[in-house]
Amino acid sequence: MSTTSPPNSPPGPSRTAAVPARAVTVLSALAVALVPAFVLAPGPVAGSMSGGGHGDRRELDDRLSASFVDYWESGERSLPPGLQGVVEYWSRYHVVKAVVAAVLLAVLVALGVLLRNAFLRAGALTAGRRAALASAGAFVAALALFSLAMVMANIQGALAPFSSLMSMLPVHASHGELADVLGQIRRQLAGYPDAGGPTPPPIEVMVSDFGRYHAVLAVAATVVALSFVVISAVSWRRFAGTAASDRRTRRVFRASGLLWALLAAAVLVIAVANTATTADPAPALLAFFEGGW
Repeated sequence: MSTTSPPNSPPGPSRTAAVPARAVTVLSALAVALVPAFVLAPGPVAGSMSGGGHGDRRELDDRLSASFVDYWESGERSLPPGLQGVVEYWSRYHVVKAVVAAVLLAVLVALGVLLRNAFLRAGALTAGRRAALASAGAFVAALALFSLAMVMANIQGALAPFSSLMSMLPVHASHGELADVLGQIRRQLAGYPDAGGPTPPPIEVMVSDFGRYHAVLAVAATVVALSFVVISAVSWRRFAGTAASDRRTRRVFRASGLLWALLAAAVLVIAVANTATTADPAPALLAFFEGGW
């Protein structure tokens, strides 16, 4: 019997068959579109949700400074309407950024998986194309990690917007009402919780919110660290289950297992540091108002 392929048989796999070009193109286009959306969309969307925006960054800073002074001078726990409006806007702003960053993260993870699988199946490709796949995969992984950091940071800002806003205060102001208020806050925090008299309610609110601000990041970092540990364990398991003859696959999973383990350790350090700050937020808040945070 002849072993020649019949005339109408489909051609054999091409050298680029390992790369799902259409899916990679679509996901890459989505990622490219989401990057400017992450930068440009939050302000207008948050403004429309809160009945109006706060202009440009300088206008927002000016409103924050003025309303912050009003809050301190009120001596009340509750935020005055002006500051409350800015805080609500800032929370929505971070919600929008967190959603866009999460979608971008999902797109990059899907793209990274496609590139990794294509690299593992790239036996028929030239060395140059395999190197291009590896470089693209590393680049996408780096972007995914950055997107993850943005998700965490914006969840933190959405859940503790007051402390997030305080990072925008000009803490080095040397004159004016704001400078006087900042000086009073530093003196109160230096002796907190016993500053030689009753603690002003705004100080209590600031310290409490600053603790929540770091608690959110501590929880998020712990979840991420545990996720990285699981991914690392799965990678090492797949490394152990791969035949010794499949060197490329073993190298990929060995490198993946080591990388995710190292990332888990780094994120765990962040979780521990933020947990410590959560337990005693006043010194860190003082360091911020002194310009050292």
